[in-house]
Amino acid sequence: MVSKHYGTSGFEKAPGCTILLLAVLRERQTNVRRDVLRSLFFAFPCGWPGAALLLLRIVFGVALLVEGSFYVDGPNPSAAAWAMALPIFIAGGLLVIGCATPIVATVVGAGLACVRLSLLPAGVPTLFDSRVSVLFGFTMLATIAALGPGAFSVDARTYGRREIIIPPRASQQQTLTRP
Repeated sequence: MVSKHYGTSGFEKAPGCTILLLAVLRERQTNVRRDVLRSLFFAFPCGWPGAALLLLRIVFGVALLVEGSFYVDGPNPSAAAWAMALPIFIAGGLLVIGCATPIVATVVGAGLACVRLSLLPAGVPTLFDSRVSVLFGFTMLATIAALGPGAFSVDARTYGRREIIIPPRASQQQTLTRP
């Protein structure tokens, strides 16, 4: 149908339609960002599974802290050694407390692959010098990235389940309190 004011489809010159379309696209973009963030933190198991994830995070986080200390161990570490050790210290600390866990586990896995392929220098001595230790490291990181941080983490406190209590309306409270 051809309208003399709005053209063939009706959306070309309609003033409110472009604003409505932009609002819908902005809301969809916000929902996509929220959904991506929620997909990173899909479950926060508690009880024994949460304790096992906490133990796994602590063991690998402490291993990263020890690995980072190998870079700066010595009488006078260089700036390059500190540049290698600082991200390892940060990643180890984030894994121990459980903050941004899936992202940190993925980045550490990529860094571990780069060190193993000799794209980044390894500290001497290193915890990940054999194929078996690298395989164990990748297995632990994949488990942490896939299952999430668990209930005992900063991520669970930030993005975890929440109980929402909706108070009754004032009119409902009056009818409930009358004898």
